Amino acid sequence: MAFQRAKITVFGAGFVGSTVAQRCADKELGDVTLVDVVPDMPLGKALDMFESSPVERFDARIWGTNAPEDCADSDIVVITSGIARKPGMSRDDLLKTNAQIVYSVVDKVREYAPKAIIIMVTNPLDVMTYLAHHRSGFPKQRVLGMAGVLDSARMASFVALELNVSIKDISPMVLGGHGDTMVPLPRYTTVSGIPITDLISPERIEAINKRTQTGGAEIVNLLKTGSAYYAPGSSVVAMVESIVKDQRRILPCCVLLEGEYGLKGSWQGVPCVLGKNGIEKIIELKLNDAEKKLLDTSNQHVAKAIAECKTLLGL
Repeated sequence: MAFQRAKITVFGAGFVGSTVAQRCADKELGDVTLVDVVPDMPLGKALDMFESSPVERFDARIWGTNAPEDCADSDIVVITSGIARKPGMSRDDLLKTNAQIVYSVVDKVREYAPKAIIIMVTNPLDVMTYLAHHRSGFPKQRVLGMAGVLDSARMASFVALELNVSIKDISPMVLGGHGDTMVPLPRYTTVSGIPITDLISPERIEAINKRTQTGGAEIVNLLKTGSAYYAPGSSVVAMVESIVKDQRRILPCCVLLEGEYGLKGSWQGVPCVLGKNGIEKIIELKLNDAEKKLLDTSNQHVAKAIAECKTLLGL
């Protein structure tokens, strides 16, 4: 029986999407289909990426297309499609536009790749993950959002800078929504098993937490005309790899909670075991009162955004 590589489809060939496609191919996680509405652009990017394979020595095919139905039979679908907020555009306008884009993509996935696992990247992340689940009708195990891996990576980066130690020894943990109310957890963030609360002063930990919460905005302010894509792309690929290889890594992802952490019907970033079926298990950490309060605040923020979205879209 011939070996069949996984099929990974990435919707949106912008900076994040193309980074995901290239790194999935580099790691030989599967064959990659890159989809975008801009005429010929994804074909050109995909051809350029594939032409790097003889140099980088990876065995993976990369195709570009303007036809969403080319996602057919995908094992994993990564959705980065959406627009950035433009001058004069209200938050509601942005949400409505991106919701329509996500709906159009999810409709194609539901029709042509009904067994796929969906990883959402489009912002506002928590709301868009909810919409993808609602629109697709897929089991909750097969719809998840990329946020916690990125937020945790940013926290780990800042810890490494603070302590001047190898990034390889740092295991970070961030819960909650993908925004200013996310919940970095210093007690569960370790360096070679040592909690950072034993290594860094409370004042410096607070500074690291704050920088983690505003990490995306910091990069936007520096770039002036764009947002982050290298770290977000790598974060998506870590999730894809754990699923494709059935690694069962514990990674923080935006998922539907149905009683975990005392939350029901909530979309929050929490640690999950990721394997061949998507979300294999949700890990419920023992939080102290202060941490529970922060997670509750984050949950209220996300719940309010989803409620506003439902009203705006008439759901």
